[in-house]
Amino acid sequence: MFGRILLCLSVACTVVACGDDDNDHGGGSDDSPEETGQQCGVADDCFIDLRGDDGIQGEAVCLDRVEGGYCTHTCATDADCCAVDGECETDLRQVCAPFENTDMMMCFLSCEDEDLEALPVEERDYDAATDDANAYCYHHASVDFICRSTGGGAANRKVCVPGGM
Repeated sequence: MFGRILLCLSVACTVVACGDDDNDHGGGSDDSPEETGQQCGVADDCFIDLRGDDGIQGEAVCLDRVEGGYCTHTCATDADCCAVDGECETDLRQVCAPFENTDMMMCFLSCEDEDLEALPVEERDYDAATDDANAYCYHHASVDFICRSTGGGAANRKVCVPGGM
């Protein structure tokens, strides 16, 4: 009898410990809920199902200047980001901006002030009046993301990217 009780307790503890490792912060702890922002090693890892004549606007890029890589694609305007069906799965706004000292314009998950304020109150996991843009990225892009400047000079934007860069 004691052995059965011990076995039941062991199974119960295992089930609780394993549980569901997913979170409700936008993808997993290592990925974005969007194709843009997914981890990558090379550009061929990005937008696999969205290439070709009717695919993404611009060329797929694996931005290696961020930890774990960052899938993005080239663009000319914000409208080029999320331009094709299936490219964007959420309402997270994407913006077209240069990254650091590159001249290439690329799509990024946005964390500009208007994005923080635009979410309906019932969808906020944070207080837009008191929390910073890092909380927005954490709650809506990935627990591994922070909000930072693209560093693109006059075309600079605030975007969600993996922290630790």
